[in-house]
This record gives sequence, structure tokens and C-alpha cells, in this order.
Amino acid sequence: MGLVSQSESTQRVVVITGMSGAGRRTAAHAMEDHGWYVVDNLPPVMLPELARQLGAQGVAKIAVVIDVRSRADMQHLPVVFSELQAVGIHAEICFIEATDDVIVKRQESSRRPVPLQEDGRLMDGIQRERRMMSTLRAAADMVIDTSALNVHQLQQRVAHAYGGDDRDELRVIVVSFGFKNGVPIDSDMVFDVRFLPNPHWVPELRPQTGLSPAVSSFVLGQPATEPFLTHLLALLDTVLPGYVRENKRQVALAIGCTGGKHRSTAIAEELARRLREWSLPVQVMHRDLGRE
Repeated sequence: MGLVSQSESTQRVVVITGMSGAGRRTAAHAMEDHGWYVVDNLPPVMLPELARQLGAQGVAKIAVVIDVRSRADMQHLPVVFSELQAVGIHAEICFIEATDDVIVKRQESSRRPVPLQEDGRLMDGIQRERRMMSTLRAAADMVIDTSALNVHQLQQRVAHAYGGDDRDELRVIVVSFGFKNGVPIDSDMVFDVRFLPNPHWVPELRPQTGLSPAVSSFVLGQPATEPFLTHLLALLDTVLPGYVRENKRQVALAIGCTGGKHRSTAIAEELARRLREWSLPVQVMHRDLGRE
């Protein structure tokens, strides 16, 4: 699945942005570890010139961290992206976010205010920042919600999306979750498998997870499972090429059941196995295992 034609630039530019306290720096460091040239807090208007100069030096992968400290220049981003598009560079946006309560805990732990807090409460600053970043959030090519991720897991997400050999291909992440803990806000498509019989009500299966052969066999052996997977794969066969045409490099598929322990975990693993048969790079995350 090619995203860039031979006539276009081979240079790749990613804008790392998002909420303060959500993990932008961790994401930037992870990209740097994978060979990206990373610039922190660059004024957006300087991005085209930076790309030109680094391109002349043979630098093909550039990541720029932009946050609300550049708020006076945010209005110039659409023009900046148009300038890059004119020379064949599709600037991507990677938006890092977390829920308000998680950001509050992280900021209180570090004893640092958020940039827009001024003399008000921490929550006031977070809400101002979320409003200011809403347009970028809506335009993002990829959103990573770090609320339930530790540093290592965030690094894995970034590595899956931006590491490797940099071939222009779509990458897929399949996330299992429990509806009782909320829907992953960074998912592109959400599928509910609570229509399948719940192994929780089978005494010998209750303590196990969807990673165990017994639970997996139970879930995958249900009469409705195979038709569901068949229809889901047919849907993805239609949708994924569209994502590629729109320059989307990663898609997050969320599979949910009640607690995220049995059905969603087993289905996520099976879906990932079948997608790998399409030669797609696939990562699986089980968000709520251990929380049930």
C-alpha cells in the first residue's frame, strides 16, 4: 500500500503535538531513537525552511514538537502545511493526549503548572489548552491516548507507527478493552463483541483470559464468531485502502467486551492474526487485562 508516488518528495515530516503532561517529550525521544531528526518547540512558520535545509543534507525524517507555547503562531499552520504540500510533503500530525484527571495527577506529581494555567487552577489551564488544541486534535493523522499507558507502552506505540524501515505502508494496532472502563478515545473504529456468550459465566474459564487456549477456543468456536470476523474483514478490505489514499499511516481498531478480559482479548488476537496474513504490520494491545 503506497502512500507517496515516485514523483513526490521522499521526505517525511511529523508534527508532534498535544496536551501538556500527555507524553509529547516521551514520544519525541522515542522517534529520535528510531532515527528521526527531532526539533523541540519550533515556530511553525520555520518548518518549510527547516525541511528544505535538512532535505539538502539528506535528512529524510523530521519530527517537530509544537505545543501551546507557540500559540501565537498556531494560526499559520494551515499555510505551512500548504507550502509543504506544494513540494510533495504531506505533513502528518501525531496528537498525544490524556484525560483531565490523568494530566492533573501527572502535573501535581511533577509540581509543574501547565502553560495556560496563569494564576488560575490547574484544571482551568488544562481546559484552556484543550480548547486551543481542538482544531489540531480534529485534524490529526494519529491520536495516542496515554491515559492508560506507561512510558514503555507509549514508546512501543510510537515505535510501531514511526519505527522500522520507513516503507510507506499502513500499520494497524488492535486494542482490546472493556466497556466498563470506557472506550479508547484514540480508536479509529470500535467493534462491540458483547453479543458473544461470556466465558465469565463458565466457572473453569472465569479465572483465565482470552490469551489462554481454552478461552480462545470457547470464543472462536461460537456460531456467531466466524460470520462476525468475515464481515469485519470485508469491511476493513474496503476501508483500509481508503485510509491509505488519504495518507493515513496507522489505524487503531478497538474490540470491546464488558471487562476486556475474555471475549475482546480473544477476538483481538484472532483479528490480528488474520490481518498479518494480509502482510500488514500489526500490533496488539490489551488495555484492560489486569484491571477487571
